[in-house]
Amino acid sequence: MFELHPSKVASVKNDVLSGLTVALALVPEAVAFAFVAGVEPLVGLYAAFMVGLITAAFGGRPGMISGATGALAVVMVALVADHGVEYLFATVVLMGFLQMLAGALRLGKFIRMVPHPVMLGFVNGLAIVIFLAQLGQFGTPGEAGWLAGTAMEGSILDVAWLEGQQLYMLVGLVALTMAIIHFLPKLTTAIPSSLAAIVVVSLLVVGFNLDTRVVGDVASIKGGLPSFHIPAVPLNFETLKIIFPYAVILAAIGLIESLLTLRLVDEITETRGRGNRECAAQGAANVLTGFFGGMGGCAMIGQSMINVNSGGRGRLSGVSAALFLLAFILIASPLIERIPLAALIGVMFVVVIGTFEWSSFRIIRKVPRSDALVLILVSAVTVFTDLAVAVVVGVIVSALVFAWEQAKHIRVISKEDHKGSTVYAVEGPLFFGSVTSFMEQFDPAKDKRDVVIDFANSRVADHSGLEAIDSLADRYLNAGKTLHLVHLSDECRKLLRNAGNLVEINVIEDPKYFIAEDSLG
Repeated sequence: MFELHPSKVASVKNDVLSGLTVALALVPEAVAFAFVAGVEPLVGLYAAFMVGLITAAFGGRPGMISGATGALAVVMVALVADHGVEYLFATVVLMGFLQMLAGALRLGKFIRMVPHPVMLGFVNGLAIVIFLAQLGQFGTPGEAGWLAGTAMEGSILDVAWLEGQQLYMLVGLVALTMAIIHFLPKLTTAIPSSLAAIVVVSLLVVGFNLDTRVVGDVASIKGGLPSFHIPAVPLNFETLKIIFPYAVILAAIGLIESLLTLRLVDEITETRGRGNRECAAQGAANVLTGFFGGMGGCAMIGQSMINVNSGGRGRLSGVSAALFLLAFILIASPLIERIPLAALIGVMFVVVIGTFEWSSFRIIRKVPRSDALVLILVSAVTVFTDLAVAVVVGVIVSALVFAWEQAKHIRVISKEDHKGSTVYAVEGPLFFGSVTSFMEQFDPAKDKRDVVIDFANSRVADHSGLEAIDSLADRYLNAGKTLHLVHLSDECRKLLRNAGNLVEINVIEDPKYFIAEDSLG
């Protein structure tokens, strides 16, 4: 008789229960993101189900949760407002094909170029965004916020705050939820503490008939199975002109958020996901979602943290979350709609606390100022714009800082050899950032008639370095001096226009390296 190993049984139990916890937390988020995008709640719920199911089954990171996200919703809102929901479905399909293309081209590897300060900024920024999103639940729906009439009107902080007993009840239930999540694991780990907290608080609200908002107050989640539907848009170039820019932006945001979340789950679980496979799975999920009336999606850092912290590690956790969500839509909507929002807010607050890298406050004074600046910059841009812009800004700033630091490493040491020649020994990389400093080290008018420039301890990295050598050769030739260039690579000699014939070739000693220059094909 076949028997499962106890560890396998525990793993299956953890995956299923953590999937249930995630599914409960997915409901209000999917509904909220649908509202942000300007579409019906079921459009967000269908996206959460389909994207979550496909990526969990076929993606490159077991344990990671995907679904409708706010980062994508804020881009979609203008498209829906201007052209309608059918254009959104067509855009999601095209977005999926672009993501599949990225996976086929193995572009997922470029996520390795994201520096650690950018990663920290991404995590902290998203934690702040998740926190601010929950603050909206502390407001009165449909009323003008306290920032009305200011530049911040309509922002996430523009909330007409609850008052009196309603506010105290909400805060008390949120605090109770967080306390259960924190203290229950000290007593038992038989069930995920987040799930236990949601159940206990829900029973408390129903049993004592407490006056607080529930999921059903946000929207009804009752519906049927998603059905196949070809987006009703004209199949012509005008449609492509409308949807292509949105599809590119959405594909980029989706992949960046998914790959960064993948890296974060990798670090927590001490395992390694497959980025290119995740790109392909995200793309396939969005193609199918667009054909089944969903708004598309990507990895969700908050839900992924809930899953991992609840013990979900395998593919079953994500599959369970998607199937539980579908069950909620089909048969359990009356029960789910009675869950108090306070319980789900408490779960998300715990996620915020666990996601935010509190150690960044400790290390910020110890790391280089440039790294601290990048960390703060990426966090701020994530909060005030979106993730894709924040990561791109962080990578660009980090690259410029790196170039600036490398530019300081160029040194030119001059001496006179036994033949009476002026010898310059160049040390450090010669590239666009260091050419100015390099050129300032030479004085053709004061040098001997015979000049040697030795690149044994240097490396020409790009076209700017080649132009600097050519320009330097012109200065010496115009001054009537004899110039010798030694220890340059064969590629350098071929690419130098004016100084190529001044390079002295030594097959044994000359270095062999390549230059970032398009003319080489």
